[in-house]
Amino acid sequence: MKIITIIGARPQFIKAAPVSRVLREHVEELIIHTGQHYDANMSDIFFEELNIPKPDFQLGIGSGSHGKQTGEMLSGIEEILLKEKPDYVLVYGDTNSTLAGSLAASKLHIPIIHIEAGLRSFNKKMPEEVNRILTDHISEYLFCPTDTAVENLQNENITTNVINVGDVMYDAVLYNRELANEKSEIIQQLEIVDKDYHLITIHRAENTDDPERIKNILEALNEIDTLKVWPIHPRTKNVLKSMGYNLEDIHNLKVIEPVGYLDMLTLESQAKKIITDSGGVQKEAYFMRVPCVTVRDQTEWVETLQYDANILTGTDKQKILEAVAKETTPEYLNVFGDGHAAEKILDIINK
Repeated sequence: MKIITIIGARPQFIKAAPVSRVLREHVEELIIHTGQHYDANMSDIFFEELNIPKPDFQLGIGSGSHGKQTGEMLSGIEEILLKEKPDYVLVYGDTNSTLAGSLAASKLHIPIIHIEAGLRSFNKKMPEEVNRILTDHISEYLFCPTDTAVENLQNENITTNVINVGDVMYDAVLYNRELANEKSEIIQQLEIVDKDYHLITIHRAENTDDPERIKNILEALNEIDTLKVWPIHPRTKNVLKSMGYNLEDIHNLKVIEPVGYLDMLTLESQAKKIITDSGGVQKEAYFMRVPCVTVRDQTEWVETLQYDANILTGTDKQKILEAVAKETTPEYLNVFGDGHAAEKILDIINK
């Protein structure tokens, strides 16, 4: 059996790693990297340290408008599929790479495996939401991370080959947390103290590109006394600079360069709280039992909102401050599986 996996960004490689490890013991897998997101951290050492297979095909599409980017991916992926003739195409999540891979496979009548199927924010202004919905409706196998995702698909009359296998990201975090404990020295390098800082990750365009929303977030951060550590993406840094913001003016904020995945896991696990607009970081916080404040209006990971493990605030300054100050003792439920989603996926594909 031959499977072609299509991914386009570093987080998708991390999710794919546990699945690829088990797949490659039994089937032939080839990986297409569309190059949707350029990431300087994806050097050889990235693949070696995390035991991740390197891509077999690099499309190098890069950034661009949604239509241009998706169209170029569609063309490049189709060419490879025609040559390789896989039995299945496997896609992850909700990026433009996910949609392009699914469309290319569907047009060639190649069955699609969608991992992380069934997520819904119910906000179609988000391009990710459109990508999820379209991919789910043309997939042959839909591997869901939670019961909520299964229910979302049932509500759209998608019931065939829908299976809750748990979250492959949980598999990845369990595996990589051990590596982080062995290899990461970021806490010592930054000279910070465990559980004595808030970790900040703000990158979504809906926040960084909206002057009112980013103003509210920055004003809230300025009023939080606790040390705040922000590994800031260059794009976010440049956007804020163009708006006239000087992050050095924010009280008790330590801005650092982007960090690798193992260092990020360590910063997340040792934070007092995490303030984020990232879907992946919300889940990683939940997996590592660190309280989270999400500065978004909706989240696709509604399970994390139970028992104040994750508090959704939007960008209302007062709500952010209240959520950060709130003393919580969350109960973390076993809603994302047992850390063996990859093995379950392989079993089902083999059958």
